[in-house]
Amino acid sequence: MAAPVTVFLSGDVMLGRGVDQILPHPGDPGLRESVVRDARDYVGLAERSSGSVPAPVGFAWPWGAALEELEAAAPDARVVNVETAVTRGGDFAPGKAVHYRMDPANLPCLSAVRPDVCVLANNHVLDFGRRGLADTLAALEGAGLRAAGAGYHAAQARRPAAVPLPGGGRLLVFSLGAASSGVPPDWAAAGDRPGVDFLPGLGAASAAELADRIGRAKRPGDVAVASIHWGSNWGYGVEPGMRRFARALIDGGADIVHGHSSHHPRPLESYRGGLVLYGCGDLVNDYEGIPGYEAYRPGLRLLHLAVVEPGRGAAALRMVVLRARRMRLERAGTHEARWLQLTLDEASRGLGCRVRMAPDGALAAL
Repeated sequence: MAAPVTVFLSGDVMLGRGVDQILPHPGDPGLRESVVRDARDYVGLAERSSGSVPAPVGFAWPWGAALEELEAAAPDARVVNVETAVTRGGDFAPGKAVHYRMDPANLPCLSAVRPDVCVLANNHVLDFGRRGLADTLAALEGAGLRAAGAGYHAAQARRPAAVPLPGGGRLLVFSLGAASSGVPPDWAAAGDRPGVDFLPGLGAASAAELADRIGRAKRPGDVAVASIHWGSNWGYGVEPGMRRFARALIDGGADIVHGHSSHHPRPLESYRGGLVLYGCGDLVNDYEGIPGYEAYRPGLRLLHLAVVEPGRGAAALRMVVLRARRMRLERAGTHEARWLQLTLDEASRGLGCRVRMAPDGALAAL
């Protein structure tokens, strides 16, 4: 039996807009939002909320305490949802309220967390069109970063990223973007058309097709992750169709369903040895100081560290609680971690998963 594997799974990492503006090489701050027209205004909101941000900051600044926590955890693989176009060009995608882009010269900020896989099938990677996507793919390739879920053609977008694991197996990461998260249908890769691996719905046929892809690719000793951008931004309810879809993937060979899109952590499910994260929440963004959803405490962030035994499924989940302050991640207080533990435990208990608080302040499940 292969040795257990620890995988770090992040929620949304949005390095564009305000985050891009505090890094050493800020790009064009112009926006086309209904209210905010300059990305630097998001920096101002964070400063009014938490205090001054000493821009320009170093590339590691936004990650803050997350880097120390990851070094201590020493995961075997790191999977990050990169929800930002990396480009100086392209046109603003029409019909979208919000656009994210990061100057390619700031890509060392992403490299600072040492991702093994950057999942790209989400509703912002084509915010600057197919030219912006091409720039993003080229920038990641130039930095030696694996991508999944988007490509210059359909075959590349659908191809899982494969990360060698210490025991000789592989971590296989399939990345898909669902219509329910706001991915436009015309962003789908098709034939020789660049785009994302698009998931139009969560019906039985779509689940069976993805499960078949996972089953055909997976070999003994491998760990399979289905990383899906899906669902609403807010709320703890899990739609029955989403649950059926996730379970079908576990039945088909996935060890982890890595869900993201929500701006706060959502429920967890344990099913037949598989782990379903219905929403990992945001990890890095420029939302600090934006009012309206305080009840969800979106400033609290999680590092998800899943332990998987190849051939047997997920064995444990550790979640390190952080908070955003001055556009940087820092360790959360005990009372904040306790609130999140109680919230997630209540939301997850009907899904066969309980969340408890470990002596060191991290959250634990499974």
